[in-house]
Amino acid sequence: MDPDLVSNTRWSRARRMMALGPLAALAVLAACGEGEPRADLQPAGTPPPSANRNFPGRSYERNFVFTTVGRDSSFLVPWLLMTTTRPGTVVREARGWLSRSGVWEAFFSERWETPPTRSPARVLPHNDLRFVVREGDAVDGIIFDDGPRNLEVGLGNVLAQWAGPKGEVLQLLEGSLYLSERRIGGLVLDMARGSSAESPPGGDWAFLTSGDSLQVVLEGTAEHDPESAPPYLGWARLDFRDLQWPELIVDWTETSAFQPARRDVPVSWTVSSPDGNVQGILEVRSAQVTPGDGEGPVLPVRALFEVSGTFLIEGRTFPVSGLFTHERR
Repeated sequence: MDPDLVSNTRWSRARRMMALGPLAALAVLAACGEGEPRADLQPAGTPPPSANRNFPGRSYERNFVFTTVGRDSSFLVPWLLMTTTRPGTVVREARGWLSRSGVWEAFFSERWETPPTRSPARVLPHNDLRFVVREGDAVDGIIFDDGPRNLEVGLGNVLAQWAGPKGEVLQLLEGSLYLSERRIGGLVLDMARGSSAESPPGGDWAFLTSGDSLQVVLEGTAEHDPESAPPYLGWARLDFRDLQWPELIVDWTETSAFQPARRDVPVSWTVSSPDGNVQGILEVRSAQVTPGDGEGPVLPVRALFEVSGTFLIEGRTFPVSGLFTHERR
């Protein structure tokens, strides 16, 4: 583990509780207990509890991504959470990474089961993973706490919120990353989406920023097939204005062979809108690619790419960087 993940845990907890107030402090303590937390950790606007019942075969994603926006340092912290309902059980998975200037470290990866529940989409603490909840049942922080090792992502004010046609809810928030006694300011994407047998899982997605001027989220409507790429949706915050694109074309322009899964993965993309008002080019700067479980010979693959490139929007050119996720099931 990187030495900068070492911090004084008691000091860190006390600092966060004082900063977040008594309600958040109580939420931290509740989340550290054994039972299921009472607060519903979904963003405002997600489907009501009746839509989240424990019907077998449903899956729920909750993805948090912290990114810096300054040029003096480059940090990405993705937390990717997945819940799948099965007969008599709920299977949960949580994974966390730290990318600093292109060097990736997987610091948390757990898979466990819990009893059936009426709200399977609710995220739960597990082992070294904790959540801070503030008034209104919104997630205020994510804490990785492994004794002397500690990493925290704090969520601040909501800057923008969007909804997708399949019930996706996306929030762009102010954010902070705490490493040791260092606080690093940035932005956080909070993304919630679900799927079922009638509604296949969503596809690849990206979170891109250009300083404080532009933030972009891209989402494929289905898994990316190189022979027939699915349409993408797009949302952006440009100079404090919200933009939405109901259809974007995202093409792979170059791939690289990933032998452990015997698949090709993308390493560059072009992005465009049918009317030509959006154009973009993205290239991989660093990657964390892992094969999934299977009998083979072709295996699932999961990839996190740190990307950079340029976007042309409304006649203006922006340098962008951020995270592009890719999965083949």
